[in-house]
Amino acid sequence: MKKDDAQNNSNLHQKKSIPPYMKAISGSLGGIVEASCLQPIDVIKTRLQLDRSGNYKGILHCGTTISQTEGVRALWKGLTPFATHLTLKYALRMGSNAVLQSAFKDPETGKLSGYGRFLSGFGAGVLEAIIIVTPFEVVKIRLQQQKGLSPELLKYKGPVHCAGMIIREEGFRGLWAGVAPTVMRNGTNQSAMFTAKNAFDVLLWKKHEGDGKVLQPWQSMISGFLAGTAGPICTGPFDVVKTRLMAQSREGGELKYKGMVHAIRTIYAEEGLLALWKGLLPRLMRIPPGQAIMWAVADQIIGLYERRYLHASI
Repeated sequence: MKKDDAQNNSNLHQKKSIPPYMKAISGSLGGIVEASCLQPIDVIKTRLQLDRSGNYKGILHCGTTISQTEGVRALWKGLTPFATHLTLKYALRMGSNAVLQSAFKDPETGKLSGYGRFLSGFGAGVLEAIIIVTPFEVVKIRLQQQKGLSPELLKYKGPVHCAGMIIREEGFRGLWAGVAPTVMRNGTNQSAMFTAKNAFDVLLWKKHEGDGKVLQPWQSMISGFLAGTAGPICTGPFDVVKTRLMAQSREGGELKYKGMVHAIRTIYAEEGLLALWKGLLPRLMRIPPGQAIMWAVADQIIGLYERRYLHASI
């Protein structure tokens, strides 16, 4: 009899588990909406991080300068690789995080510890950094750093042309320039973000995964926004170094930065400590709102699945 009860409890936990593919779908749809809304802030962030001579006086000055000299459409430069990159990244992030969380769950109770949640987030961040984020961001940054009005003056004509040129000139390894700081940045970001999002959902809205409660979009946005604030502050130097490593090419012969540690030392020596947090404000303007938008979409899709398929069958 006890064995049957244990089996029933086990089945109940399995029923209440949201499959990883649903998490992946919810994340990818959230990524499309986020990319369309926030691409201009990402372009401004990249330009500020690459500005060594102080041409831009701040976020607004950078945005208006780009609009005046290159046209408003220049603020959406790199949107195709950015939107594709976000869609694939969120699908992999949400799906792999769900798989890793299942592996870390207690087999008896089905509960996930804070430590397990943290490690699942870190693992998801590392995977997305290596498989998707690094090559896509190399292409995006090379496109965004180009300045000029006429297409014939631009070195890279588009995402595919850009990727092909990098492979021809620098080899396949060129698409993975800056992979080390990207792994550190994304692993840290996602471990913090998944842990914080769950904590804010419970603390603010008494929402537990699998309970059938669907948050209102504004509630998801608040939780997602708050969860997205800590990462950029902690990982600022990794993001600056990543951008510098990805932006440099072998055109002039030797590379300025030899790797992550060398880049940190060089930037600190030449530009000072605060230079390692260049672009922090536009990152804070983009990542927390981006997480707010993504979670508003993802939570609705996951919540709909919970109500329709999990709780309808119990």
